[in-house]
Amino acid sequence: MTALASSAPDDVREPVANPVSAERAALSDAYAECARIARASGSSFYQAFRLLPDERRRGLEALYAWCRVIDDAADECADPAKALAGWRDELGRALAGTATRPVTIALADAVRRFGIPPRHLDEILTGVEMDLARRRYETFEDLRRYCYHVASAVGLATIPILGCRDERSRGYAEALGIALQLTNILRDLAEDAERGRIYLPLEDLRRFGYGERDLVTHVRNAAFRRLIGFECERAEELYGVAGKSLVAADRRALAPAEAMRLVYQRVLRRIAARPEIVFGPRVGVPRWEKGVCLAVAWLRGGGWGRDRS
Repeated sequence: MTALASSAPDDVREPVANPVSAERAALSDAYAECARIARASGSSFYQAFRLLPDERRRGLEALYAWCRVIDDAADECADPAKALAGWRDELGRALAGTATRPVTIALADAVRRFGIPPRHLDEILTGVEMDLARRRYETFEDLRRYCYHVASAVGLATIPILGCRDERSRGYAEALGIALQLTNILRDLAEDAERGRIYLPLEDLRRFGYGERDLVTHVRNAAFRRLIGFECERAEELYGVAGKSLVAADRRALAPAEAMRLVYQRVLRRIAARPEIVFGPRVGVPRWEKGVCLAVAWLRGGGWGRDRS
């Protein structure tokens, strides 16, 4: 019986799994999970992803989803330091080709596919870790370093996915990242203060005579308006630096980033016009206005012509 069984014809033997097909299925599922995370975020960033062809969009969703999950690990886990250490280990596995989580499986593929410099991923993770150890920044240079890690490094990791070819686009990504993060800081000023975090440089608070306690208790006085006006001007200048750094060769590739610039500048200008609104509901931009920003950025970038490979 054993001899007969071992000589059974091929068509009745157990099928052998195809490892290549299984790997492709796992990668497809991983990218699908990244897309789900990006959609669920409701972020303006996700709206800008729609400007991209499918392959680049998936790469950007993988990067965004990874940024989202490590940020959530810092904010929501009972032991955020341990959680981030776990994600740092997982990043090492991903870069070595042995990722174990869907988000990092997709991220590792994007790194290989688009040539994302791994050092920028390390810088992003360092920025999230900075929030665990630091809740105040004495000078703007201190804050600028933080903004570089949590925002500019994201931009620098993004530009290969977008297909940028000019090295000067790095300057665009760095300036835009800091401007976007400053806008976020101003928008979330009250919420962060309630959580014990004050990101505005303490030297600026002293300069304008506005105390930490004033911020926590939502004091709306002339000192507050001067402080916010000063910070808005600083962010506006950085948006201007980014705009001047936009090289013609990469204008189309950077259309999604330009859409973000247009949206966030509108948020900043609403705050500059009425500083006290940071103490109310989160300042935003209506969906229709975001759509206008997307269209303007895309048309300025060359419209709907053939995609750059």
